[in-house]
Amino acid sequence: MTTKAIILGAGMGKRMGADLPKVLHTICGKPMINILLDSVKETGIEDITVVIGPNMDNVKEAVAPLKTVTQVERLGTAHAVLAAESEIQPFDGNVLILFGDQPLFLPETLKRMIQKCKEGTDIAILGFIPEDPRRYGRLIMGENGLDAIVEYKDATDAQRAIKLCNSGVMCVNGKYLLSLLKEIDNQNAAGEYYLTDIVSKAKAKGLKRDVVIGDAAELHGVNTPEELELAEEIYKKRMNQC
Repeated sequence: MTTKAIILGAGMGKRMGADLPKVLHTICGKPMINILLDSVKETGIEDITVVIGPNMDNVKEAVAPLKTVTQVERLGTAHAVLAAESEIQPFDGNVLILFGDQPLFLPETLKRMIQKCKEGTDIAILGFIPEDPRRYGRLIMGENGLDAIVEYKDATDAQRAIKLCNSGVMCVNGKYLLSLLKEIDNQNAAGEYYLTDIVSKAKAKGLKRDVVIGDAAELHGVNTPEELELAEEIYKKRMNQC
């Protein structure tokens, strides 16, 4: 069964304090998106597409010879994946969706996501329990698996008390991904097309949803120079070098 990967890398990262696409900020001298891509390739995935923004030729060069598509307007994460519509036409396989500013995933974790889908799960979400869950979406579990992902800004107090959080990473059955994405609307606090809404859409169709638990350090994302520094510390310990 074929597995494709879509890497979202269109963010400019204004909080990074530099006129450089966020995914090109370096960890031990290497663009963080390339560190992530190394892990993706180690899973055996060969069909990889990177979603970039306008005027991001430097990202295109950094990931070459991989395919790139452009998200012309930044209207949310579901909209970003739809920019790769030509690559995710319905097919008999799975699509692993990751973010280029989360560079620390281990291949073994990604393989667990893929295996979960190969065993019959239509949407596998990578969840974790962080020390500080304030900015993360919550995974709402039900009797038959994952019912929904609720973004923090849209969550009730009861939902915010849930400790299990969304990493953003998912693996989706390629037969359903495109149709599910096209059902997502932007009726939320941010007015964006949330990729996370794919779970409730899948539930409504009776598709199987499940969660794979990951390590919080491995799921560390980078939005600020301080978070980049922490990512480098984690990476150094892992690699015992640089």
